[in-house]
Amino acid sequence: MVVVSKYFDVVYGVNLELSNLEIDNLGINLVSRTSKNNGVSARVKLISDLEPNPADTISVSGGGSVMESFLQKEPYYSGRDLFYLKPKVKFSDKIMLFYCMCLRANKYRFSYGRQANKTLGDILIPHIDEIPTWVEEVKIPNLPSTSSVINKKFNLDTSNWKYFRYDDLFEIKKGKRLTKDDFIDGKTPFIGAIDSNNGYRDFIGQAPIHEGNTITINYNGSVGEAFYQPNPFWASDDVNVLYGKFTMNKYLALFLIALTRMEKFRFNYGRKWETNRMNESLIKLPVKSNSQPDFEFMENYIKSLPYSKSI
Repeated sequence: MVVVSKYFDVVYGVNLELSNLEIDNLGINLVSRTSKNNGVSARVKLISDLEPNPADTISVSGGGSVMESFLQKEPYYSGRDLFYLKPKVKFSDKIMLFYCMCLRANKYRFSYGRQANKTLGDILIPHIDEIPTWVEEVKIPNLPSTSSVINKKFNLDTSNWKYFRYDDLFEIKKGKRLTKDDFIDGKTPFIGAIDSNNGYRDFIGQAPIHEGNTITINYNGSVGEAFYQPNPFWASDDVNVLYGKFTMNKYLALFLIALTRMEKFRFNYGRKWETNRMNESLIKLPVKSNSQPDFEFMENYIKSLPYSKSI
């Protein structure tokens, strides 16, 4: 084992606040102390006289989600209490990602009251000769395309949108209870009431009980979290499954999911979004001249966004 400072220069980032920056979807990444999205909280407009943190470095949260560590392949700005590790020797991306994993393994040492700052360079990580051979054998997925499906801008003016009941748009079905002790090995996605990984809690050998091209919404657990499920799956009994009464596709689903998640504040562990309550719930949607949902607009709006070609 060696200390972090043996292989990396530990540098404090540029220390910016998102509230003081201009959002720009084609701008530069702002990496903050979050544990999600590779640490990226937004893309912001480049500041002409401010040099970004360099690419091919590891961002490390000194506070917030302490020790969340990510490989940054592009120059980036950083929020407060965020450090970056600049390698003193040339490492492959796979080894850099391995060291990110090693750094995260030290999260237990820190908390809100004990941040990772002065001691970051003294944390122990494996010597280069101790790195397992499988690290270089792992296949890294290709980066998604930033392109959009259609090159057109749409205005999200909600003033003329109308409310619709969920049961007018969807047939809502419940998941089914299955305990972990009853899991068998297999390839069927098991969707649980969690807030990440598209709801995938595990893969099981039981046959799917729900069709793909549907939306799952947690009515218990992480209430209100919603995900598009492209393939057949098993949903737990804490999950509702929405079958569209219209022609569903992944673009439409993502538009509807964004609106559904905005309703999360209405529900919690003590006020679950159970099936009967969900049937009666309202969702505000863009409409056509005949006051019916404008599904074509919803689909095209998602297709116009960056990264939509990678969906």
